[in-house]
Amino acid sequence: MADTKTRTRPAAVTLTEAAEQRVADLMARAPDDAIGVKLSTPRRGCSGLAYSVDYVSEELAFDEKIETPGGTFYIDGASVLYLVGSVMDWVEDDFSAGFVFENPNAKGACGCGESFMV
Repeated sequence: MADTKTRTRPAAVTLTEAAEQRVADLMARAPDDAIGVKLSTPRRGCSGLAYSVDYVSEELAFDEKIETPGGTFYIDGASVLYLVGSVMDWVEDDFSAGFVFENPNAKGACGCGESFMV
């Protein structure tokens, strides 16, 4: 009998500590039916794809699931290909607050930073 070893596959997206804390903050005030927060890349903007983070109420078969200390974070199954190797951070300054992405798959972005292309 062969000795088979399995290794844990790394998550497609790495969340910084600040992003994990923001997921926890979102889940603390989530609607009753929310089971987590989900990242997707809908088609929009002048470069083609945008990052979208929303509450999710059901787990879909091809979604990637990442357990964080503050709640479950999902990545849309159709978006994983565009996000592999990305780092997601939460950044706040005097004028704005939001998730920021370092995406090695992005070949370019629009001038306003709202969308990207692969």
